[in-house]
Parts: sequence; structure tokens; C-alpha cells
Amino acid sequence: MTTEMHDLDEGKLEQVLGQLVIDMGAAMNGALVLIGVDLGLWRALDDAGPVTPEALAERTGIRERYLREWLSAQAASGYLTYDATAGTFALPPEQAMALAREDSPVYLAGGYHLISSVFKDRQQITERIGRGEGFGWHEHDRELFTGTEQFFRPGYRANLVGAWLPALDGVVDKLSAGATVADVGCGHGVSTTLIAQAFPESTVHGFDYHDASIERARELAAAQGVGNADFAVASASDYPGHGYDLICYFDSLHDMGDPVGALRHARDALSDDGTVMLVEPFAHDSLSENLNPVGRMYYAASTVLCTPSSLDQPVSLGLGAQAGEQRLAAVADEAGFGHFRRATETPFNLVLEARP
Repeated sequence: MTTEMHDLDEGKLEQVLGQLVIDMGAAMNGALVLIGVDLGLWRALDDAGPVTPEALAERTGIRERYLREWLSAQAASGYLTYDATAGTFALPPEQAMALAREDSPVYLAGGYHLISSVFKDRQQITERIGRGEGFGWHEHDRELFTGTEQFFRPGYRANLVGAWLPALDGVVDKLSAGATVADVGCGHGVSTTLIAQAFPESTVHGFDYHDASIERARELAAAQGVGNADFAVASASDYPGHGYDLICYFDSLHDMGDPVGALRHARDALSDDGTVMLVEPFAHDSLSENLNPVGRMYYAASTVLCTPSSLDQPVSLGLGAQAGEQRLAAVADEAGFGHFRRATETPFNLVLEARP
């Protein structure tokens, strides 16, 4: 059955097609963003100021004909400005913060590696979804792990030590005096090493079930000269140790098949006055409130990354990346925590505190 054009609202159809064209252009340009990262084009533009394709070719050694197309695509995307009279392209400082300056708190270019990995794994994920099966975190293309590290690192650097930890009751004082910390689902250990560096009297243990991520975490910590952090392969329900003053989950609890069991293990491993910090993707408690650009990104990631990871495990609650505070509070309550609150938030994160 087909729908005749005269049955359609042409204005609405134009909006739909316009949005699809925008999205297709964004998807294609995502590859060009990464090409710019890999070839050093964003950094070169940040250093050069307004530049012609010819001048950028001299700076970078990249063939001018390629640069002309790449620069034009970035100007069409709004990432560069174009001066038609001078024939120059420029990277404004605001775009440079997101695309060229890796130490920026809003650097996002590295996160495109995460998106690239999804396309690489698309066929396998499609097959698993079709069969109702999970797809383990460890099964993804390795670019996912690089992308996850680079996507979350700027936000953690900007907020973890200066805002999130101080929002927890009494935790900074404990860390300053010397506390024992567990970072569960630590991945490449960015959060682990940030805490260790900020609080040299404390000892921070990073745990992750993915052995390749733990290996990378050790390499990064060693390269930074971090001596009070260590890493071990362990799951969220069997990592060793007791009497922890702080147990953290950085964007990891919702990926776990059994988050209730994970928090029960944390409850048992905590000291009597210990704290659990949950950093989760920002979400409201109702779907209608999450139908926005941030929710769009997180629901997409949840479909192909977070939910398949949970459903791959023996117990699979399938929380998803947009669980929201109310559902997470219910998980903590079932795990035996009597105190649960939202400590703080950002546009991308909920920071939640649980205590026995």
C-alpha cells in the first residue's frame, strides 16, 4: 500500500527530508572529523588562523586538492568559517575548543572513534538484535575503547575533582587524609588516575572485566607516573577488598547485567561509613522529557552498546543509558542502601550518592 503525495502534508514532509539530509551529512562528516584528527588538520588550523587550502597544504604536506574538499565540507558543517573574498578558511576559537584542543574540557572530536566502532560492528549487532541476544562489551571493535576513553576524559577532567567529589558528603576530607577507593568498570582508567593524582595519600584500585582495557589502564598510569593506583581484571560482583571508603561507577553501572548484584557487592565491600558514587548519563525519569539532542545521542548509544552489553550477561536487567534517577534509586534500594540522593549534575551526567 502506497501513500499518494496529495495525502501528505508537504510542509511536514519537507521537514522530515530536511532532517534526514542534515543527519546524513553529519554521519558522512563524522569520518572527515576523524580524518582531520589523524592528519593533524584541526591543530594546524588552530595554529594558522585564516588560511587558504594552498597555505594549509604547505603547512601539513597534504595534497591541496584533498584539503580543498575537506575544508569546504567543514565550512558547510559550520565548523569552519569561509571568507569568499580572501578565499580563506578559519577555525573559530569555540570550534577549536571542541575539535582541536585535546586538553579542553569540551573536546569532543575523539568521541567520533566511538561512533566509528558502531559502524564497524553494525552487521554483528544487527544479527544479535534479530535473535534477541546480547553483544558483549569485549566483542566490539577496539576503536570503541579508544573512543570511550576520549569521549569521557574531558568531562571527567573538568568535573570529577573540582565538582563531583566535593558534592559528596565528607568524601574529599577522607581522600585528602588517605582513603581506599575502588573504581568499578574503570575501562582505560582515566577516572582512576584522576582521583589518584588529586589525592596522593589515597590508594585507588581500578577494576574491569575486560583484560585489554586493564592493560591499557596500566600503560596510561605508568606513563603519567601515577604510583598510588593499581589495576586488576575483575567483575563488578567479585573484585577483591573490604573497607572501601569510596566505590565509584563511572558510566558503567547501566552496562552491567546485574546492577543490583553489583551494588550488593559494593555494599558488602564498603566501610561502615563508606560512599558509593554513581556517575550516569543524564536522563529524566520520563521518556517524553528525554526526547532532546542529549537523549537522542544516549538512546542511540544504549541501543547498540549499553543494552546489548547488559543482555549478554547471565543476569540481564537491561537498564540502558537513560535509566534515570528514579530507576537507579530503586536499584540501590534493592541492593540494601538506605540513603540515595542526586549530589550534582551536568548537561551530560547525573552524579548520585548512595550510602548504607
